[in-house]
Amino acid sequence: MHDLIRTNDPVLISFVESLMRDAGIGCMVADAGMSILEGSVGVIPRRILVDPAMAGQARRIITDAGLEAELRPWTDSEARS
Repeated sequence: MHDLIRTNDPVLISFVESLMRDAGIGCMVADAGMSILEGSVGVIPRRILVDPAMAGQARRIITDAGLEAELRPWTDSEARS
């Protein structure tokens, strides 16, 4: 899975999920259940993950929505599309 965004902002998470759903791109919010371990203080960011084959399209959608600053950088091993 491609690590698209890491954030503790529930509004941003919801917005990105909506953008991905509208574009037909499946996404997953990882680490949402970590609040049990961290004591609900919100220090562990949630990760929004997408299929690597859809990462380029997902990143363009996020950029078009004006949220480019929220994107995680590409890693050397990931192919840019």
